[in-house]
Amino acid sequence: MEMSIFQALWFFLIFVLIAGYFVLDGFDLGSGILYPFLAKNERERAVVRRSIGPVWDGNEVWLLTAGGALFAAFPKAYATTFSGFYLAIMLVLFGLIVRAVSLEFRAHDPKWGKAWDACFFLGSLLPALLFGVAVGNVYAGIPMDANGDYAGVPLLGLVTPFTLLTGLLGLAMFLAAGAAWLSLKAAEGSSLRARAAAARLPLGIVALVLFAAVSLYGHFGIQPAMDPALGALRWTFAILFVAAMVASLLLGRKPSGDKGAFLAQCAAAVMLVGLLAASMFPNLVVASPESAGASITLMNGSATDLSLMWMTGITCVGLPLVLIYHVVIYRTFRGRISEEDAAGHAPSLVNEA
Repeated sequence: MEMSIFQALWFFLIFVLIAGYFVLDGFDLGSGILYPFLAKNERERAVVRRSIGPVWDGNEVWLLTAGGALFAAFPKAYATTFSGFYLAIMLVLFGLIVRAVSLEFRAHDPKWGKAWDACFFLGSLLPALLFGVAVGNVYAGIPMDANGDYAGVPLLGLVTPFTLLTGLLGLAMFLAAGAAWLSLKAAEGSSLRARAAAARLPLGIVALVLFAAVSLYGHFGIQPAMDPALGALRWTFAILFVAAMVASLLLGRKPSGDKGAFLAQCAAAVMLVGLLAASMFPNLVVASPESAGASITLMNGSATDLSLMWMTGITCVGLPLVLIYHVVIYRTFRGRISEEDAAGHAPSLVNEA
């Protein structure tokens, strides 16, 4: 079965959406996980919440769009992953809902502040870890029956040494992005900014070590069937990922390097998703060796070319609007968070002062 240009295009676009989510929601998930460790008082906690408050809901749109695009473009892959990973997906949704609620209620319900802080942390941790575990499964392969349905043990069957490593790699990337973001947004000379800047180096090193471990384990242990024609592209993405991570660490050492460090961290996230795409192509969901069914690919799992053509036209209209929205919102709320901004996000600061 031959591959059409629309199938290849939408494989690329799905990963563009995933990269957009990895970059944009990555730093606010990381900020939420670092929240109880870097913010030591009410004022600093308010700064962390205020730094992501105007943007987190727009960032999550990329995840919803990626899921919708997968459903429309590759329904078989959507059906297998969303039904097979049902419990894990429910945990992710639970985490995202709890995080959203905690952000909205925290500033207006100080009596339950500690409970909302715990929800904010847990709601950020669950998605950050489970996304990487899910990626590890579709890359390494899952057991499927002849109909293409997941045939393994729910939830626990998805956790293996390799998928746990990929989950930890994703978590480390989120944490490094969160530290870079808080360094960029916290006020110059503040203790919060100093702690976030100090956390960038160890978190970046951990991410690089985990990347090496996942790459070696994947190459020698999993040994997936990758398209040999894309070997040079995979090496390019891998080298650029390492270069971007190193650049982020080096730029972060400069007094005025917060923006450069954050942008380099974002570039590293894009390169990591690009490496995944080049390693998966043309597979969407890999079948493990014991599966009765075959892997789901672009050729056997996509919608019709007519559907993909209409989706392409809609995307040409909708995607620029989304990008314009993000440009406007990030320009509007650019700059570091002042004490006045933080005070507006935490009513109890008046008494503390």
